[in-house]
Amino acid sequence: MYIQLGGIRLSELFTLDKLLELIGEYRSLGPIVAIVLPFLEAFLPFLPLIIFVTVNVNAFGLLWGFIFSWIGSVLGACVVFLLIRRYGHTRLLRWLTSKKTIQRLTVWVEQKGFGPLFVILCFPFTPSAVVNVVAGLSRIKFITFTFAVMLGKLVMIFTLSYIGYDIASLVKQPIRTAILLVIIALLWLVGKQVEKRLMVVQTKVGQREKGNE
Repeated sequence: MYIQLGGIRLSELFTLDKLLELIGEYRSLGPIVAIVLPFLEAFLPFLPLIIFVTVNVNAFGLLWGFIFSWIGSVLGACVVFLLIRRYGHTRLLRWLTSKKTIQRLTVWVEQKGFGPLFVILCFPFTPSAVVNVVAGLSRIKFITFTFAVMLGKLVMIFTLSYIGYDIASLVKQPIRTAILLVIIALLWLVGKQVEKRLMVVQTKVGQREKGNE
């Protein structure tokens, strides 16, 4: 018994030839789509950035796939920052600014500036969407945020690009695939540790505020 989708057996969608064919069709859409998908991830963080980057580098090559992904991701982060900076303190988003966690992280970003932003944005699987929002609510300068995003995303997107490049070899060389899966798992763990560190920071800021009352 075979499951079919649009006249194609589902199992056939996961063959190397079919994947390469789909990537070729994606390439024909041009670089705009390759930029827009990472851009949208800044607004919808549940979207799989690693998949977008992987498809881009396999469709356009390591260099251009990386560049398109980086441009989209940086633009998305900057637009989110500007929107939050403009509308974050209005009634529309008051529910967000009233959260103690957001308020404490905002204070922390204002105090620490460029360094922590850069480090957090270097790692995949960190809450970059939260960072964009918090930075937008803070008094950090847009140029400082942009510089941190450009450099941090440079490291992060290149890491994802290198991991996801050359799908054919990933299929043909299971050992390489296994190693890359381990690397992804380690990056995920590091991302979670960074996220926990952010929670510790906001707790300390909250305790300091209570001590000053």
